[in-house]
Amino acid sequence: MSGNGTTAGDDPLQTAVWRLRSRACWVDAAALLRPDTAATALQRTALFVERCLYTEQGWEEADDALRTAEALAHSDDERGAAACERGYLAYAATLHGVRDRADEARAALGRAAALIPPGGGGRALLDFRRGLLAENLARSPQAARAAYRRAHAGAADHADPLLLSFTWRHLAGLALRDGELAEARHGFAESLRIREELGYLVGTAPALASLADAEVEPEASRLREEARRLFRLLGGVPTWLARQLAVPAPGAATA
Repeated sequence: MSGNGTTAGDDPLQTAVWRLRSRACWVDAAALLRPDTAATALQRTALFVERCLYTEQGWEEADDALRTAEALAHSDDERGAAACERGYLAYAATLHGVRDRADEARAALGRAAALIPPGGGGRALLDFRRGLLAENLARSPQAARAAYRRAHAGAADHADPLLLSFTWRHLAGLALRDGELAEARHGFAESLRIREELGYLVGTAPALASLADAEVEPEASRLREEARRLFRLLGGVPTWLARQLAVPAPGAATA
């Protein structure tokens, strides 16, 4: 959920990182990056944090990578990006019930907002994450919708298709909650289309399952079965999708 899901030109390193990331191989992707600059340290952190959110594992590695990124950050943009990752990691830990870090998440994202100027390259991602806190921790759908809309506009301005896939999906989720089926169906379909075009395999099953919730039969069942196929293909990742698809996650009996 960090970054824009595109490779930097024809950079073979970034292409390899993206391919591994999109297939849920976050540790392998991070191993390709040397944390000797703020940029690479932040990218490694983003990979480890995303792994935590999708697998509910690897919290210590994410915290270690984050501390390295914070130590290497010198400019306001770098410090703001590191604070944004800290807020997201704390949010993920709270969401998954690992440890209540809600106050840390709010403080870190607030610090990021003070460092990343409106219209800056990292502002859309920050707005999206503030929306997640509003929706899932503060239970404030109105505040979440406003943050998602800011993030959506920023992602469009900065040509960030992966982030657009997330803003489409979460705006659609709020629309579905309000009973706006046509709006929800459109947003979920756009999210799925973008992820398929990018080859973001690890995010495709959730997109399929979300679209299924807004569709009627037999299309809904077809979409859920495709989501289950991808879920099994990736070894039960993302873990939280098992509940939505009503399938046992690998290792669930011993978790």
